[in-house]
Amino acid sequence: MTRRGRMVLFGFGAVGLAALMAWGLAGLPSFGDFDGAYGTLLSKIAVPERQASSVVAAVTFDYRGLDTLGEEFILFAAAVGVLVLLRIQRGEEDIPAEPQHSRLPTGRSLTLRSVATALVGPVVLLGLYIVSHGHLTPGGGFQGGLVLAAGLLLAYLSGAHLRLGRARPVSAMELSEAAGAAGFALIGLGGLVFAGVFLENFLPTGTFRSLISGGTIPLANVAVGAEVMGATLLILAELLDQHLLTHGRHRR
Repeated sequence: MTRRGRMVLFGFGAVGLAALMAWGLAGLPSFGDFDGAYGTLLSKIAVPERQASSVVAAVTFDYRGLDTLGEEFILFAAAVGVLVLLRIQRGEEDIPAEPQHSRLPTGRSLTLRSVATALVGPVVLLGLYIVSHGHLTPGGGFQGGLVLAAGLLLAYLSGAHLRLGRARPVSAMELSEAAGAAGFALIGLGGLVFAGVFLENFLPTGTFRSLISGGTIPLANVAVGAEVMGATLLILAELLDQHLLTHGRHRR
């Protein structure tokens, strides 16, 4: 297809998409207007039933946990797809730990190393807090998993290692992603076995505003946090390998 043909095809698609979006947005209620019986009902029953002060977490990991399970496996499939495509493209070539004959590597910046190293502990601790308190405060497994991934990424940026391959436990990242995805599914199966309904809560709900409360919601947060962290780190690791390989080819 010629360039002009592609532009014409894109133009028709863009016009159709714009018309569809205008039609959809025109039917939205006014800003601040809410007429949802489902939301009103959940705001009244979620806290008494689940003893979780975060209604959003109760909805996400309990009342509509099946939707969250689907979202988690979408991320899982996306990460696996990136891994497969990049590893097939890379083949069996070895990835050097640092590009040879490069200018000053990032790890030799004393300021960057000091700041990144100092931030690793606080960021990881913040991620653990967000994951473990997702049923009590805003946050949860998705947000906390990204914060944990950022904390471990800071360890790479700190440049405290000379061999990236040794400092990146790819197998541990893969295990974290797989265990997180499987863990959420197993929680759902636990509800089916012990409560008769998939993803139904089957644990004591505990005391309101206590860390041990919310039934299965904290466990689901932990599973999602592990999956998000593992998937994010795997994608970053594979992109880093691809970057190093590409630069290595250009220098040959």
